[in-house]
Amino acid sequence: MSDYAVVNPATGETLATYPTITDDALESAIATADAAYRAWRDAPVAERAAKIRRVAELHRERRDELAAIIVREMGKPLAAAEGEVDFAADITEYYADNAEKITGDQPLDILGEGTAVIRRSPLGVLLGIMPWNFPYYQVARFAAPNIVVGNTILLKHAPQCPESAQAIEDIYREAGLEGAYVNIFATNDQAAAVIADKRVQGVSVTGSERAGSAVAALAGQHLKKVALELGGSDPFIVLSTEDLDGTVAAAVEARMDNNGQSCNAPKRFIVVDELYDAFLEKFTAAMQEQKMGDPFAEDTLLGPLSSLAAAERLQSQVDNAVAQGATLVTGGTREGAFYAPTVLTGVTAEMDVYREELFGPAGVVYKVSGEDEAVQIANDTSYGLGSYVYTTDPEQAARVADKIDAGMVYVNVVLADSPELPFGGVKRSGTSREMGLLAADEFVNKKLIRIGA
Repeated sequence: MSDYAVVNPATGETLATYPTITDDALESAIATADAAYRAWRDAPVAERAAKIRRVAELHRERRDELAAIIVREMGKPLAAAEGEVDFAADITEYYADNAEKITGDQPLDILGEGTAVIRRSPLGVLLGIMPWNFPYYQVARFAAPNIVVGNTILLKHAPQCPESAQAIEDIYREAGLEGAYVNIFATNDQAAAVIADKRVQGVSVTGSERAGSAVAALAGQHLKKVALELGGSDPFIVLSTEDLDGTVAAAVEARMDNNGQSCNAPKRFIVVDELYDAFLEKFTAAMQEQKMGDPFAEDTLLGPLSSLAAAERLQSQVDNAVAQGATLVTGGTREGAFYAPTVLTGVTAEMDVYREELFGPAGVVYKVSGEDEAVQIANDTSYGLGSYVYTTDPEQAARVADKIDAGMVYVNVVLADSPELPFGGVKRSGTSREMGLLAADEFVNKKLIRIGA
């Protein structure tokens, strides 16, 4: 039986299964990507940009079809699914627009006579291991910049996203990129063999801390470049506000994004004591108002979690937190893969949930005495992906942003990701940057060319 299957989390129904790739077919896929690289690396930059631009156009042309696929695969509400397709198209188009910039020579000021430049050249075949929570967006931010710079891609998507994985490959093929983008329905053991293959020059993984650690160890064993985008337990710090209702609305919107299954969503809400009671009351009420239901329905704000297993895992975390002394303010109930919006308080450093990532519609609210304690709790985690600071004091905003151990700090704004902004973390949240111009530097040879007078 194949591990690749579309199981509608809203109903539990298995809608389709896809066969795992055979070892012979996998060898052919690697050979195809390697052969394509030999030609693609020498293709004019304008040609690479034009084909990537066509990928973006096809995303837009097939918006309805692509959105419906991921609603079925992982329960994302339809409006959010449509938004993800749009964002994937925007990201892809960004790299077409900036192809000359990301592949151009970088002149250096030198001490001696003559000239020196950094010339960016591709490395070869790359393996991408992608997650289920953003089936199109995650692929776009890995594949588009790397194909523009001249690399080719083998893409192993999450086993619960085979229909979207196939749809993406179809788009790249129709855009004239057959061989430059190859989908593989591979097992973990087969992925390990791909990483070990001499024709493969690097691997990018977006997923759990456990998956990232395993892939990084294997890549290191074979001296392959690895890029990691892993989990997060982002803090949302509230120090002052002139619009508490607006701040709460932003907190809830960001926490509930993608049914609460976003690695850079705020999961820990750290509020100064003078605002704590009012924030908690309003936050709880707003969480309770999130309408759960059929993800295809227009008025649904919260669909199911991506799978029954995901919902059961979140339930176990919340139940354990309560057993260890946390207060369940609201939620904590499950019906199939649907999990009610949940708020916890009274969490202390001795509890497991203090250091866990809650991947679903659940958040922990902390009361702090002021800025220093807020920063201390914000940084008291093994993760360091994103963070959010709400304050009316610009100097405080700058000061706190400097002190937070995270790859990204958003001040007085949420859900502000954009194609030109780099995305990534520190500590156990990852080692690389995606999106923006920095993404195109992850898998290139920054070759020095020094010419004498």
